[in-house]
Amino acid sequence: MTVSYDDSNVFAKILRGEIPAHVVHEDAETLAFMDVMPAVDGHVLVIPKAKARNILDIRPQDLAAVIETTRKIAIAAKAAFLADGVTIQQFSEAAGGQEVFHLHFHVLPRQAADQVRKLPRPFADQQVLAAHAAKIRAALAG
Repeated sequence: MTVSYDDSNVFAKILRGEIPAHVVHEDAETLAFMDVMPAVDGHVLVIPKAKARNILDIRPQDLAAVIETTRKIAIAAKAAFLADGVTIQQFSEAAGGQEVFHLHFHVLPRQAADQVRKLPRPFADQQVLAAHAAKIRAALAG
């Protein structure tokens, strides 16, 4: 059974400007912004601007753009947070752990001894998110 894309998902609303986001990068095909319930400091979400429910239905050229942006954000987040490594996550469909049904990649800069915050996570302070976004934008520019 194929499930169609739902334009009312939160990421579609962010793309349309209906919900604010702390954007760290935007280009013609992708958008990267801070996760409002971060698993670690510097947790960024990367999404395609194209309508895609998940990795199972995205067009190859749109996936290529998202992967390239994910790589750029991973490099910048690692530098911005002086991280030891980076975790990249992607979940497809509810059984795979997906909660928002617009394709997205999680980029988590990681320290060797850090602890990922477990779900359900609290909303982060907006000033903290703004500061984290600024650090990543600076790393992208530098």
